[in-house]
Amino acid sequence: MAGNCTLFIEDQHYCKIIAIVKQTVASFSLVASLFIIFVIWLFRKYKYFVQRLILALTSAACLDSISYLLTGVPPDDNTLCDFQAWLLSFTSFSVLLWVCCITFNLYWNAIKEVKTDKFEKYYHLVSWGIPFVVACLPLINDHYGPAGAWCWISKQSDNSVAWRFATYYIPVYLCIIGLFVVYSYIFITIRRQIKRWEGTYNAEADRSKELMKQDIRPLMWYPVVYLLTTICPLIDRIQNAASPQPNFTLLLLQVLSSPLVGMLNAIVFGMDKETLSRLNCIQMKVALIQHTAAKKPLVREYPVGETNEVRPNDDSSWSSATSTESPYPPSPTPVAAPPPPLDEQVAT
Repeated sequence: MAGNCTLFIEDQHYCKIIAIVKQTVASFSLVASLFIIFVIWLFRKYKYFVQRLILALTSAACLDSISYLLTGVPPDDNTLCDFQAWLLSFTSFSVLLWVCCITFNLYWNAIKEVKTDKFEKYYHLVSWGIPFVVACLPLINDHYGPAGAWCWISKQSDNSVAWRFATYYIPVYLCIIGLFVVYSYIFITIRRQIKRWEGTYNAEADRSKELMKQDIRPLMWYPVVYLLTTICPLIDRIQNAASPQPNFTLLLLQVLSSPLVGMLNAIVFGMDKETLSRLNCIQMKVALIQHTAAKKPLVREYPVGETNEVRPNDDSSWSSATSTESPYPPSPTPVAAPPPPLDEQVAT
C-alpha cells in the first residue's frame, strides 16, 4: 500500500497523493452516477427509450467507479486485484459501447426516421456481452495483475503492450473515430435541411431544429467525455511501454481522468433543460410523494351468501343481499285525508 510504495521508491508520499486523488475522484463519480439513476427513477424518465439507454450507460459508469475503489496504491497481487482488473476491462468497454448505441439510435431516429425501440434487447446484448467476452480473454494466461495505480493487464505478463492495445485502446479509438464521423454526418445533414427550408414555413424544418437542440447537441457530449477521459491514460501507457520507471505527473493525470466518466456524464445529463428545470425542491418533493404515497383501492369485493361483515368505518353489522330483512325502518302507509264537515259541503 501507500506505506510501502513500490512505484516510487524514493518518493513514498507520491503513492499517498495518487491514492487520495483516485479515491476522491472515483467517489464523486459514483455519487454522480447514483444521482442520475435516482433522477431517472424519480421523474419516471425510464418510460422513454433514449432515457433507458442513458440509464444503462450510467449503470456501466457506476460499476466503473466502484472498480477503482476496490484496491489501494499500489495494489496487492491477489484475487481481488484480478477481479478489479476484469471489472475495469468490462465496465470501461461497456461504457464506450453504450455511447455507440446511443449514437446509432440517434442516427436512425434523426436521419432515417425509424423507430428503434425494437433494437433495445440487441443494444443490451452488444453492450454487455462483447465487453464480458473481451474482459475474460486476459484471464486465459493470467495477464491480469498490478498495473500502476490499479490492477489491469500487468506489465510483467507476456506481450502486455499488445494485449493492452488489442483488447482496449485500438477498439476504443476506432469507436471514437466512428462516433465523431456519425455525429458530424448527422449534424451536417440536419443543418443542410434547415438551410434548404429557410424563408418558408416548414413543419419538418421546425422539427429538425428542435431535434438538434434537444437531442443531438446534448448527446454529442457523451463521446467527447469518453475521449477526454482516455487521452491521459493512453499517454501514460505509452510511457510505461517505453520506460520501466513510472512518471508521477502522467500517472496523476491518468488517475484524475480515468475515474471521471461518471461525474462528467452527470454534467452532460444536467445540460438537458427539461431535467434541469425540474431539479428543485418543490418538483422533486412532489415526484417523491407520487412514488411513495399509498394508493387506496377504489373497488371492493364483497362475498356472496348469508354472511355478516363489518363495514369499514362502521361498527354495525350488515347482511348480504340474500337476507329478506331491510336495515331501514318501513315507510309509513299514507292515510287519506278526512272529508270536509257537512256545513262546508252545504255552503258549496
